[in-house]
Amino acid sequence: MYRSIVLVKQVPDTANITGNVMQEDGTVNRAKLPAILNHEDRVALEVALRVKDRFGGTITVVTMGPPRASDILRECLYMGADHAVLISDRKFAGADTLATSYVLSEAVKRIGAYDIIFAGRQAIDGDTAQVGPQTAEKLGVPQVTYLEEIVDLQERTLTAKRKIEGGYEVVRAALPVLVTVLKDAAEPRPYSARRMMTYKGARTLMEIEKLTEGNPLLYADALRHEYESRDLFIDTMTMDDLKLDADRCGVHGSPTKVYKVESVVLAGGGHAIVEPTRDGISALIDRLMDDHILG
Repeated sequence: MYRSIVLVKQVPDTANITGNVMQEDGTVNRAKLPAILNHEDRVALEVALRVKDRFGGTITVVTMGPPRASDILRECLYMGADHAVLISDRKFAGADTLATSYVLSEAVKRIGAYDIIFAGRQAIDGDTAQVGPQTAEKLGVPQVTYLEEIVDLQERTLTAKRKIEGGYEVVRAALPVLVTVLKDAAEPRPYSARRMMTYKGARTLMEIEKLTEGNPLLYADALRHEYESRDLFIDTMTMDDLKLDADRCGVHGSPTKVYKVESVVLAGGGHAIVEPTRDGISALIDRLMDDHILG
């Protein structure tokens, strides 16, 4: 049996990004965009579920984000995750990969013992592919990136097939290990109807507190206890809960600065007619070679 942690992220639907959602500091105003579960993280969860199906164990999904990120945690529970953790605090806003990996690594330590940490290769809103490797470095565990397939798990050793330029390689790593998963590694399973009925009412502490607002008959502590007893409580961690260094969180802990964001639209330009003759084809080849497209 293996204890797995899956790092997931709620991302803006980048198909709808325009200049209007970009703020002056180069960050995205996520409130103006529909939010979705990052696809490669969904694939990472599917790979973790296959490990659970084959070898047994438990899966805890973890996300760092605003309160509404609880939506993707419920999606993960629908797929088959056993536990969910939301890391949310206004002080985390504006975090780059360095600050994000710091918070995630400390949350993983708080969760406790684990065998495999799964993460998508990268998120569509940043495309850095840095958070997974940086988290592994901060935890002091080996990492396997660009994972295509888990070939085998034997006791405390993972054998994996990972993509490299021009092919692939098979590597072995001692557990615990962090792996980042490619989008083509697996086809995510659909939600379980039974699990949807069970976990659609799962709530974070912030959502429970909101239920009690304006209702003198409801008490947050008592309601939380009820949700915990029904296994419907989504654990919530703040900066104070994790006892984090404020200088390493959010904007203060993020040396990366976005200078400018542009919306690039690819459009067709001029065209040329190539005569279907020896001279016409020869001239086309010469032009392609001059532009370093050929040769």
